[in-house]
Amino acid sequence: MSIQENLHKIKASLPANVTLIAVTKTHPVEKLMEVYSAGHKIFGENKVQELCDKQEVLPKDIEWHLIGHLQSNKVKYIAPFVALIHSVDSFKLLAEIDKQAKKNNRIIDCLLQIFIASEETKFGLDFKEAEQLLSGTEIQALQNIRIVGLMGMASNTSDTAQVKKEFHSLKTFFESQKNQKSSNVQLSLLSMGMSSDYELAIEEGSNMVRVGSAIFGAR
Repeated sequence: MSIQENLHKIKASLPANVTLIAVTKTHPVEKLMEVYSAGHKIFGENKVQELCDKQEVLPKDIEWHLIGHLQSNKVKYIAPFVALIHSVDSFKLLAEIDKQAKKNNRIIDCLLQIFIASEETKFGLDFKEAEQLLSGTEIQALQNIRIVGLMGMASNTSDTAQVKKEFHSLKTFFESQKNQKSSNVQLSLLSMGMSSDYELAIEEGSNMVRVGSAIFGAR
């Protein structure tokens, strides 16, 4: 199937409350324009440099999400335009996003990345660290960020029971934290699921999925 056919098939299968992010990493601008021409305007990139390069040449009504690991010294490059940062894994990074957002007279929406996988290569806060960050007083001083949800990546395994268990653990934690409401903490988004497991993630409560190869084909 073509990129547009893949996109339409996936979008037709998603529940109405689930947001699809087209993951565009390593794909050329021409392929992204096929998705854009089909009416989809929410794109996710893993690397800051690639995100900036594509944002510069593509239509300005695209909503860009940074979904990969983010280093503090690179926040300044995306702060003028990024719509949502999925991968906040420390207070230090959150403080830098707040600083750069203030310079750009913006409030930047963020997700806390939670470590739920069995693989050491994944980034993220554990549940206790995330709870302390969300309920702590330090966060109240950050006026130019808004934590709007959580993100997690399950283990890269064919064991669906394990994947479901990991997603379920994050959904359970998400529900336990939804009462942490303040001016800059309002949890409504749960970003779980990629091309290989987004259907399982939705079953476990995800309302935002990050899909690349199922749209664009294998790299």
